[in-house]
Formats: sequence, C-alpha cells, structure tokens
Amino acid sequence: MTRMVTHTGHQAGDLGLTWRQLPQVPDAVGFAGVFAGVSNGHLLVAGGSHFSEGTRPWSGGTKIWSDKIYALKGGAEKWEEVGKLPRAIGYGVSLTWNDQVLLIGGSDQQCHRREAYALRFEKGRVMIDTLPDLPYANANACGALIGDVIYLAGGLERPTACTAGHTFWTLDLAKPVAERQWKVLEPWPGKPRMLSVAGSFDGAFYLMSGVALEGDNDSAPQRKYLTDAFKYWPGKGWEQIDDLPYATAAAPSPAFTNSGHRLLVFGGDDGSLAEKSGELKDEHPGFRTGILVFDMKTGAWRNGGEVWVDRQPDSERNPNASTWAPVTTPLVVWEDEVILPMGETRPGVRTNRVLAAKPTMKR
Repeated sequence: MTRMVTHTGHQAGDLGLTWRQLPQVPDAVGFAGVFAGVSNGHLLVAGGSHFSEGTRPWSGGTKIWSDKIYALKGGAEKWEEVGKLPRAIGYGVSLTWNDQVLLIGGSDQQCHRREAYALRFEKGRVMIDTLPDLPYANANACGALIGDVIYLAGGLERPTACTAGHTFWTLDLAKPVAERQWKVLEPWPGKPRMLSVAGSFDGAFYLMSGVALEGDNDSAPQRKYLTDAFKYWPGKGWEQIDDLPYATAAAPSPAFTNSGHRLLVFGGDDGSLAEKSGELKDEHPGFRTGILVFDMKTGAWRNGGEVWVDRQPDSERNPNASTWAPVTTPLVVWEDEVILPMGETRPGVRTNRVLAAKPTMKR
C-alpha cells in the first residue's frame, strides 16, 4: 500500500484535516497498546498485543504480546522489522524526546512493569538504553513532555487492582544520567484514573478524562467514565478546567497541539456501550469518531470534526477491511502530520492500519 491520499476532509471553522493512510503494519491482525515515536526520521512502533487471527476474547482467543519493533522511513511503501524489545510488552506511555522514543512502564502477559527505555534508530539498527525504573509498576497511564521533563499521571499498578492510580510522577531528562530520578508530585484534585489523555502546552501539563475503578476486594470493580479535566503548572499546582462534553477514555495520547492555542483529542471511548460489549460482540459499532478541541484562550471545548472512518459492508466479520477510529494507541507527530498507529477498533479487535492527518490551523 502506498502513501497516497485516501481522503480529504476540511471541517467547518478554523480547523482543517487532510487524512490519508500510511502503509499497513505487516501483521495480519495489528496491535493495540503499542509504543510509538520518531527517531532519525523514521516512525517506530513497538510492542502491544492482539488476539490470534480469527479469534475474539469471547471465542476463547488468547491475547498474544509482541516484542517486535517496526520502522517506516519517510516516503517508503512498507515497514521493516528492525529489532525486538527486551520483553514483549505494551500499554505503557511513549513519547519522542531528543530523537529517541521513550517507553515507560506498561504490562506483559504476567504483570505490570516498572521499567523504562529509550530507543534510538541508527543505520538500520535499534539501540536500547535504560531509563530509571518507575517508583512502582504502572500500566494504562498517560504522559507528556514539557521541554526535557516527563510528566506521567494515573494508571494501574497491577491487573487485579480495584482502584486506579492517583499517581503523578516526573523525570527530568536534562539532568546527567546518574542524577535522573522519578519524583512524586501532588496529584490532581479529582478521582484516581487510568486510560486518560495527557497534553502539554506553554509550560503546562493537561490531564483529561479517563476511567475510574469503583469496587472492593469482594467484587469486580466497575468502570466509571470521567469527563473532568485538569491543568498543572509546575511550581504552582493544579487547577480544574472545563469538563469535556463526553468521556474520551483511551483516546490517542498525548493530545495534539500547535501554536494555535488548542489541544485536540481524537475519538476515545465514552463508555456508552461498555456494559453491552459482551452482548454486541462483533456487532459493536466502534468507538467515538469526534475530535474535541480545547481552546486555551477561551477555556472551552468545542467539536473539531471527525476522525476519518471507512466502514465496509463486511466490517463485522472482516474488520481489517474497514478503517476505524482507534483507541489504546499513542499519538505521534511525524513530518507535520498527526499519526494514529494501529490500536483497538472495537472491544477485542485490533487494526494494522495507520492513519495520518495533516492539520491546518489559524492562529
């Protein structure tokens, strides 16, 4: 598949998006929970999990974790497998910093993890360096960079945890390697959460939506989909901003921003079908396609159009022939485009497709 433009959609107002698909990742199913970023002009995706081809969780499908690292060169027509992670892992935080892809926390088939890594792609090879371990294991968190400083929020310490994390950690990468250490900061004044969307702009960190877990050790925790949002000023603390119109749990993170004083959140799970997913199975219509825009000048949210989808008549039995709005995938900026690499398209179903959107914003 070539990198041709497959769809152009200019939304009303001051936000325009030109959508296309990049070459599909060479896996018949695709992965959710991948790590992704940019190094040496290449888009890298790594790790994640899927269910074996042709199976679903409700049909006895087994979740398979990946340690593969794929690279796509700008203008290339296919991905190359270029290395392996230290272990098969996914569902952590990934960010691009100093021409490296940072992989923080996550989970594997047995447990949640504390480890963090930095990937560099040089001369066709992936070099892997270690970063300081997290204070404790964490998956399904969100994070963003402010300059050289990582901010990481929420998550889940272990697969069986009854409550999500109320953790807020930071790591200054500008410090010498021997002096780098995660610091624990005061958490936001809201519920503990996982699967939130992070963002950063003009020196502030944003925490948006997510899922709280409510329950106890005697019963399975119930998910509560959140619409509240918060802003953190380093050295000053937290303030609550306007609620989102609807929950955007597991939307691609971190949110996209540019000099237009806007944060863009692409899709996400609003929880409206969460209790019916076991009943709907392959008839699940997928997650939200709306793009929410937070205007930092007005402090208000508005609709910014739609993630491009192309659902074919056979989408129930052959989901990878369709294009969906993915969740549980990072958002990467590469060559002035927003990249949504693979992800989950409906509960238990992955995609190997990679969406790219070129935004045009007025200041």
